[in-house]
Amino acid sequence: MAKSNNNIVSDSLNKIVANTQIVGDVDSQTNIRVDGKIKGTLRVKGKLVLGEKGTIEGEIQCESAEIEGTITGNIAVTGLLSLKSTSRIIGDLTTQKLSMETGALHNGLTSMSTSVSVSTPKQ
Repeated sequence: MAKSNNNIVSDSLNKIVANTQIVGDVDSQTNIRVDGKIKGTLRVKGKLVLGEKGTIEGEIQCESAEIEGTITGNIAVTGLLSLKSTSRIIGDLTTQKLSMETGALHNGLTSMSTSVSVSTPKQ
């Protein structure tokens, strides 16, 4: 049975591997895992996973996020933001739901709301 375009998008995963650096804005229509470095705005229609060695310097907008690495900048999440024990965030958080493990570091403001507004990636 062939997959529809909607299933391909939801099942797809973009990866930015270790030792890779992207300077500029990144718009992703699918889930993304970052183990390298991004300097710029990251917009994700789906889930962001930031690996323990991954770093992002810039603004982030996504549907959900699991953070193990380092973020310098603000992050807006329309669903669940999960901060693992190795996460380091310097910037403001805006989310509907927040999970924070012991050891996670956050320096900035936290805003929680039932409706978080983020712009969607361009197609």
